[in-house]
Amino acid sequence: MLGAPVDHSLSPVLHAAAYAELGLAVTYTAIHCDASELPAMMERVRSDPDWVGLSLTMPLKTVVVDLLDEVDPTAAAIGAVNTVVVGEAGRLHGYNTDVVGIGVALRRVMRGAVPGQPLILGAGGTARAAVAAVAAAGCPHVAVVARRPEAVAEVARIGARLGVEVTALPWELLAGGLPAGPDLVIATTPAGATDPLATRRWPASSQLVELLYHPWPTALAAAAYRAGARVASGLEILAAQAVGQVEHFTGRRVPAGVLLTAGQAALDERLNASVVAGIDGAGSAGG
Repeated sequence: MLGAPVDHSLSPVLHAAAYAELGLAVTYTAIHCDASELPAMMERVRSDPDWVGLSLTMPLKTVVVDLLDEVDPTAAAIGAVNTVVVGEAGRLHGYNTDVVGIGVALRRVMRGAVPGQPLILGAGGTARAAVAAVAAAGCPHVAVVARRPEAVAEVARIGARLGVEVTALPWELLAGGLPAGPDLVIATTPAGATDPLATRRWPASSQLVELLYHPWPTALAAAAYRAGARVASGLEILAAQAVGQVEHFTGRRVPAGVLLTAGQAALDERLNASVVAGIDGAGSAGG
């Protein structure tokens, strides 16, 4: 796994559990790598036959696209790759399993129904995958609430490639609470960004997909839980996208529950350690 930083990532825990379950002798480690170091790293991967593939987290998901030989259509449309598979003669193939992970969570909270009025909070890198997941679910439109109009403009361009109409809404709209109407909310914002929204009444009819997973529940997830809405956590998304990565790397599928159990155990251990040390931190499904 490549990224900067990567010390916080649960991905090594999830992948170790997956390969143990499958009985495979695969080594998966986190390697600090920033954008300037990525080209040399990719050449190393091409030339070393021991490499099977790579996971990528921020800030590399968009940078890596131009360094690959082939990119899956969905990953190309959103301009972001989180999974690289090393093929014959060192050819590098890129995929985005974040879309799959969000899609799994979306289908669960919607109980298989197509979202009628989805709303995405935030317009950063993860919002790209959220728009693709909404498109894959069969919904032709989505609203995006964000602080930066220029960021929403990029998400709208991605939506157009996927056949989804993106409506930009100002962040100030949330000052009075979640507006009436959305049956699905996908929160892609950093830790703390939606805490003021969580102090307002949450509609029971607005199901929530929250990309954050540590500490859990977030203030927003707690508000949705109290209202009786269905909630999916970032850990569920992280596990589902890792299942997709494992399948790309090995051709075999592992039960998501194996990864969820391992991830929750690691989070519990971190929580206990942070309580003892007086440390607080946040984790999201981005890596």
